Amino acid sequence: MINIIVASHGPLADALLASGNMVYGELPHIFTVTLGEQAGIEGFKLDFANTLEKAAQNADGVLVLCDMQSGTPWNVACQHAFSPETTPPVAVVAGVNFPMLLQSEEISHFTDVHAAAEQLLEMTVPTLIKAAQVLSAQSDDF
Repeated sequence: MINIIVASHGPLADALLASGNMVYGELPHIFTVTLGEQAGIEGFKLDFANTLEKAAQNADGVLVLCDMQSGTPWNVACQHAFSPETTPPVAVVAGVNFPMLLQSEEISHFTDVHAAAEQLLEMTVPTLIKAAQVLSAQSDDF
């Protein structure tokens, strides 16, 4: 089983999880950690380590979805991901968005966190779409 940590600058991670809970109900495999002005980088490092410890319990791996590459959440997550002491394995992905968060449900059963990360990226790319005008009437049925 793969657990997920959403890590962000500010309240983005918490907002994504709250929205996910609204759509899917409780998402117990998803944890959040946020970098706030109050706690700063050192506080974030502590919060991340504590969240990782919780997410790692009974998991085959932990996938960290960060808001952006090279920011503090990314850097801290990568420190853990590439540390030989970190267990279970950790994979880190940047560019978290709402479809990615929702689709994480489909990879939570994986046991290889790196394969889960690749699959999640593959599933998310088609959700990045520029709107185009539709000239014919469409039904509201899905």
